[in-house]
Amino acid sequence: MATTAEDVWEMLRELIAAQRETDQKFKETDRRFQETEHQFKEIAERFKETDLQFKETDRRFQETERQFKETDRKLKELGKQIGGLGEKFGSFTEGLALPSMERLLRERFGMEVVSPSVRVSKDGRHLEIDTLSYANGLINAAYIVEVKSHLREEAIAQLRTLLESFREFFPEHRDKQLYGILAAVDCSEALRERAMREGFYVARIHDNVFELNVPDDFQPRVF
Repeated sequence: MATTAEDVWEMLRELIAAQRETDQKFKETDRRFQETEHQFKEIAERFKETDLQFKETDRRFQETERQFKETDRKLKELGKQIGGLGEKFGSFTEGLALPSMERLLRERFGMEVVSPSVRVSKDGRHLEIDTLSYANGLINAAYIVEVKSHLREEAIAQLRTLLESFREFFPEHRDKQLYGILAAVDCSEALRERAMREGFYVARIHDNVFELNVPDDFQPRVF
């Protein structure tokens, strides 16, 4: 069958229509590519923002960690200072107690030797006594004095341990009668009674002088 001019024009029209449709699809594809590229750019921007936020969070974390370390350092330094003040106050209390305790030990108990801050070591063991006093001859006795700014329960146990260990460290005084005295700036009535039940003398400060604070009929424990 022969192709007519009309057939050729129809084919051309179909080709033109197909070309237009193809062009339209290319434009749509290009538009979608552009949208996708825009979305990728948005995602990349968000990643950048997230990365910046992570970096800022990390910076703040490091700053917080640095502040914690600085606070910890200051707390340790404060602890050392408080400990130093406690030692100084303890030394001050012992120094305050010594003159009046020495007079009391000599006049009331007839002690011949009064030695503050006695430290002794034996076989790897150590013993510290705030004040040790003793007398030979007819009296033949020794007194251990522990001085506290605030009397606490553990101080009573500490003095008992000192008294029980005394003869191991001082065998030269093994034949002496041994007594304990707790001298405190601040002492509750309950702990005073507790110390006396243990058989310890209690001395309390009055007008800057330590005086015995026990009943006249108090019977001390001999160790």
